[in-house]
Amino acid sequence: MIKIESKNDARKKRHLRIRNKLIGTTERPRLNVFRSLNHIYAQIIDDKAGNTIVSASTLDESIKGKMKNYGNTACAKAVGELIAKKALEKGIKQVVFDRGGYIYHGRVKELAEAARNSGLEF
Repeated sequence: MIKIESKNDARKKRHLRIRNKLIGTTERPRLNVFRSLNHIYAQIIDDKAGNTIVSASTLDESIKGKMKNYGNTACAKAVGELIAKKALEKGIKQVVFDRGGYIYHGRVKELAEAARNSGLEF
């Protein structure tokens, strides 16, 4: 009997393979991306200490009231700019990008490029 996996199960397996190679340190933390159907979330994580330094999502007050639909590339771009702004305020300039098992396209790509254009290096 063949076991049929869902797309999310396959994404989780890809994410585990990626996470075996990516480690966020204090000097260069990990920028993690999670997307759902309606929202997109980004966190900057120090894996050595085991804590989240900065987070941003489409649920933040600065983004929530401005957009009509939160599951599009415009909102992902806004989240990328917001996470970069918060990271620079905390003194973080370099990060390791963790795409979370998603392909580098669409909302994930817009978030990453917006963060790069706003001053983060990865």
